[in-house]
Amino acid sequence: MAENHSKIVEVPSEVIVEVQGSVLKANGEKGAIERELVYPGVSFRKKDSSVIFESKNDRKEFKAIIGTYASHLRNMIKGVSEGYEYTLNIVYTHFPITLKEENGVVEVHNFYGEKVPRKAKILDGVEVELQKEKVIVSGIDKENVGQTASNIQNATKLRGRDTRIFQDGIYVVSKK
Repeated sequence: MAENHSKIVEVPSEVIVEVQGSVLKANGEKGAIERELVYPGVSFRKKDSSVIFESKNDRKEFKAIIGTYASHLRNMIKGVSEGYEYTLNIVYTHFPITLKEENGVVEVHNFYGEKVPRKAKILDGVEVELQKEKVIVSGIDKENVGQTASNIQNATKLRGRDTRIFQDGIYVVSKK
């Protein structure tokens, strides 16, 4: 016997959420974000000040997808109301690392004395603030902010060296 499984996400009054087919849109003081959520057998609708995710199937896979969609919406609501911010520290001992931002790319110069700069892509909707010893990555889309911070950290990843000795690089130290 099949049961209806559902999850309800309450929407705060300062955020406007719209449902158009399989697209969720959230508008808030920090900006607007939209996301397409498509999975056969899972539907969602807006009711008053909440969004209801539901499925008529009782398999674990559908429960998991409903939970994932609810988390995506909660992340969108937090992003448009508060935003996301990652802080990265620049660590070096001998060769001073310098960073430059150009055309949606962060260039890491003088990493271990290398002549060719390493590059990290900045994704859409993400702002990168370069300071002397810090990098601040902020935006409203949690996935894009996290991926941009990861791109910057991975640009300074050393392969084939002992990381206990070669500790230079750019590392994520806090997430908000």
